[in-house]
Amino acid sequence: MSGLTRRRSPWLALAAVGAASCVALAGMGPALAAPPAPAAVVAAPPMKSAVTTASTEYAQRFLDLYNEIHDPANGYFSPQGIPYHSIETLIVEAPDYGHETTSEAYSFWMWLEASYGQVTGDWEPFNAAWTTMERYMIPQAADQPTNSYYDPSKPATFAAEYDHPSKYPSAINSGVASGVDPIGAELRSTYGTSDVYGMHWIADVDNKYGFGGSPGGGCNTGPASTGTSYINTFQRGTQESVWETITQPSCDNFRYGGTNGFLDLFTQDASYAKQWKFTNAPDADARAIEAAYWAHTWATEQGNESKIAATVAKAAKMGDYLRYSLFDKYFKRIGCTAPSCAAGTGRDSAHYLQSWYYAWGGATDTSAGWAWRIGSSASHFGYQNPMSAWALSNVSVLTPKSPTAKDDWSKSLDRQLEFYQWLQSAEGGIAGGATNSWGGGYGTPPAGTSTFYGMGYQVAPVYSDPPSNQWFGMQVWSMERVAELYYATGDARAKKLLDKWVPWAIAHTEVNADGTWSIPATLGWSGQPDTWNATSPGGNAGLHVTVVDTGQDVGIAGDYAKLLTYYGAKSGDAAAKSTAKALLDVMWENNRDDKGISTTETREDYKRFDDVMTSTTGDGVYVPQGWTGTMPNGDVIKPGVSFLDIRSWYKDDPDWPKVQAYLDGGPAPTFNYHRFWAQAAIATAMADYDRLLGTPATPDTTAPTVPTGLTSPSKTATSVSLSWTASTDAVGVTGYDVYRGTTLVGTATGTTYTDTGLTASTAYSYTVRAKDAAGNVSAPSTALSVTTSAATPTASCTVAYTANSWNTGFTASVKVTNTGTAALSSWTLGFAFPSGQQVTQGWSANWSQSGTQVTATNAAWNGSLAAGASVEIGFNGSHTGTNTAPSAFTVNGAACG
Repeated sequence: MSGLTRRRSPWLALAAVGAASCVALAGMGPALAAPPAPAAVVAAPPMKSAVTTASTEYAQRFLDLYNEIHDPANGYFSPQGIPYHSIETLIVEAPDYGHETTSEAYSFWMWLEASYGQVTGDWEPFNAAWTTMERYMIPQAADQPTNSYYDPSKPATFAAEYDHPSKYPSAINSGVASGVDPIGAELRSTYGTSDVYGMHWIADVDNKYGFGGSPGGGCNTGPASTGTSYINTFQRGTQESVWETITQPSCDNFRYGGTNGFLDLFTQDASYAKQWKFTNAPDADARAIEAAYWAHTWATEQGNESKIAATVAKAAKMGDYLRYSLFDKYFKRIGCTAPSCAAGTGRDSAHYLQSWYYAWGGATDTSAGWAWRIGSSASHFGYQNPMSAWALSNVSVLTPKSPTAKDDWSKSLDRQLEFYQWLQSAEGGIAGGATNSWGGGYGTPPAGTSTFYGMGYQVAPVYSDPPSNQWFGMQVWSMERVAELYYATGDARAKKLLDKWVPWAIAHTEVNADGTWSIPATLGWSGQPDTWNATSPGGNAGLHVTVVDTGQDVGIAGDYAKLLTYYGAKSGDAAAKSTAKALLDVMWENNRDDKGISTTETREDYKRFDDVMTSTTGDGVYVPQGWTGTMPNGDVIKPGVSFLDIRSWYKDDPDWPKVQAYLDGGPAPTFNYHRFWAQAAIATAMADYDRLLGTPATPDTTAPTVPTGLTSPSKTATSVSLSWTASTDAVGVTGYDVYRGTTLVGTATGTTYTDTGLTASTAYSYTVRAKDAAGNVSAPSTALSVTTSAATPTASCTVAYTANSWNTGFTASVKVTNTGTAALSSWTLGFAFPSGQQVTQGWSANWSQSGTQVTATNAAWNGSLAAGASVEIGFNGSHTGTNTAPSAFTVNGAACG
């Protein structure tokens, strides 16, 4: 989760419920009618003496990281044994504080302990982790006290979602019909309870905010309470980033906030009732189920199946309730394009995709007589988990007890794989997703919008600050599950997706001999998929992805290596195997510290700590005029406050001085973060690599075959691109050394390399050597001589730039004129944004952006620019309230007028 602020879990939410209303948008957290005395912290059981040695290298690395994560001195766990989001407290991304936790963290913990059981045969930690999750992250019966009043025929009352916090509170509207919940009665009959068995997505582990909403311990028991407390943050539409949230208690008894607690910030009603509400992150529950599948598989191989049978049965139960994520938010029929569209009466409201959330809530007063539940209309490809869908519909011990659950998950498996195929770009990356509620209010998608079973395509579903599909991590998290499905079942549909995705990702991955490395970080998207036709799917020739920049997100690198390991082990793909090994090795050798694996992150986004909203399109915290309230520590909530103003305790953080120095005009602060999920991802990747591709039983002394077919597909005045035919090796090729003459100029994990910094019109000689995991190196390839191109004539040019802005977006037109006397055979336009703008989609040129610097190179059809001729190009962009035009432009490096 490194780099700029990334909202993994911005639950579009609804809040308030009137005294006689049953409302829902995307829940919050727990509740009780009368708060008891503060609950004492329940200490975590002492950690067992961990296994410290293994017989193979990567298993040993796993144990080393496992023990560092569990070392109390390193601070990954709270006194209750709950995994923190990160060791560090000053960190703002999806959680707005490092010592919060998420269902995501718990799910990675399940994976970590499953891998520990696989490596050591000890399954007690896996069972203990699930027990801790059940105690602190799955709401207890006391936390959801009025579920017995839930009526599946009237699941919730409609309130629209909007694109900006300034449009909230959202008025409830009983005139928009909700459909019937088709699984509510079945679940109650199956389990003999109306309680929901699913994780709430976020909790304040140390009760830093002071709400005091501990599991089973009461509603808003205050700052004196100790131990974890249910909270919620994102509640107000697609634009609300973490910097614009107002954190609230999951149970609201009006003790804090304003007159109606926090409810009237989110939902407009005639009156407000004290209430509890929870939001589930389906990808986290699905990951926990996925981990349970592998735990069952590995324990069975060891003869230890009975040791975890009870825990695996709980995972099946979780999968039963996870089906709420397969339905439209208000159980409307799929394909809805107007608020008046038909309400669902059964499975016609099921999109069968794992959507962004499901949520449930009700009154704190057990005599009030109402409760609600909702699904979600928006589905992001990054949340799909076909591996868990397969396990829930095909593995007997994980098949949920409800009569229709197996069939639901079987249909979901097929629908999810179709979804990936619909969204796969021409290059291989997977685009955003789709919604059944356009604009958050069941609107009609714009003409020409591509659809998937009637749902409209969205390039950035669910949230837009930053766009939800620009982070490469979404690709890795989701496609890792596809790779596991392919490994476990050989599914041809999964393989087809991976056969295209893996080469695209590897082509943008770099691991060098000097210890430097990078993987894709920010992605750019253009076009849209073809409208889905299940009998004759389109090829998506108009849907494209570009890698805008690369970075060193260690957690995603770990999961990426795991993805490549599963794919390589099943397919035999040498590049996947070698890239997985190279990533794990380079991090282990270059990014280790005494607490795990970490890289330095520059957090320019921390300038937003003190942003205030100066208009309804600004980036500060939106508070409606006339509204005022307080946080438990006395911080005042009112119009004009910043993120920091309502979290003044951040000023006491030991890392705060360097953030303050940045706000005072100094350089952006840097941090080396240790996120729990990231360390678990790397550790489990080591275990999986050891299990699937580990050290061969006998020494390898045979070098790979000599690379053949060395050629140069392209060149410029200063660079030469090389490609060659892959070598073969009994164990697997791990990379290639590229030589210019006798000088080693770089290392590639794939079969391409670009040598840069060369001189125009100069001949260079290249050879390539292959190497394997044992350190054997092949003889050099046949030498290839390449002469760089002549220098491009210096351009004389003018640039006309115009922009049309709205809210936080804009469209820009750029006209480039060659005012010189010589024609240009190619051109590259460069400029810098002065106000943090971002290019989101461009045309008539190949657009890319690194930081503030934007580059546009000619397309294949408009590279020739005669003297006096012009070319017009353009792009769509986003801004944060200020959209100042660039002040200087260059063409081919020369300044323009």
